[in-house]
Amino acid sequence: MNICDSLKKRMIELVKDNHLENEAVRVKIGTLSVKQAIGSPVRQDFPLLQGKEVMIEAQVMDSFGQAFTDKPKEFNGSLKDILALSLNTNDNRAIFVATLNAVVSHLKMVTGTRHCHDEEPEECAKRIAEYVLENSGKIKVGLIGLQPAILDNLVHTFGNENVRCTDLNPDNVGKRKYGVEIWDGKTDTDKMIEWGDVILATSSTINNNTYNDINKTAYEKGKRLIIFGVTGTAASALLGLERVCFQPH
Repeated sequence: MNICDSLKKRMIELVKDNHLENEAVRVKIGTLSVKQAIGSPVRQDFPLLQGKEVMIEAQVMDSFGQAFTDKPKEFNGSLKDILALSLNTNDNRAIFVATLNAVVSHLKMVTGTRHCHDEEPEECAKRIAEYVLENSGKIKVGLIGLQPAILDNLVHTFGNENVRCTDLNPDNVGKRKYGVEIWDGKTDTDKMIEWGDVILATSSTINNNTYNDINKTAYEKGKRLIIFGVTGTAASALLGLERVCFQPH
């Protein structure tokens, strides 16, 4: 089943089981400023700072949930309205995922549904590289979605000959970052998954509708898939996906 269909099924259950379906729950989503989303890190090449992706935030009662997207759209409505959304566009998927993150936060099923700030992304990236090393040893790592701090730390830990990266941003494709050529996410991701031992994928792949193909290929090739970031908070909790995110708020 498509991951968003699975998540929608679980959200319907959560809303019904917790008697939220008839509550006048208002969901407000608006694009966050860069300062609100990530603070002021020393490193200036994060996608958020380059304006290629933005963070949206949903509020459900007293709880918040965030999600990365390249198609931000504001929304005001109820949880019923969210459940009625068609999940066939990036903007609707991002609204749904951010809202689901807020719902599971409200229900105390998870903590940490907001992005880290300032120098925390750097610390998180370091710990991600350490996590892979501690759990898998010196292996080949594929990174889906250029996150500069993570790529930098993977190269430092595993060597650039053992790291590959794909990205959907055409401004990045073909360029070398930290000694690694950035491959085209549209055409080279399957090749990278076959090459790597462990695959790290940004959880915004859920919103841009590439996660299902990535997961299918990783499963068929017998490769370990780990998602990272706050976008996948609810997905990892509800579906048992392996996720790393060490400095969430």
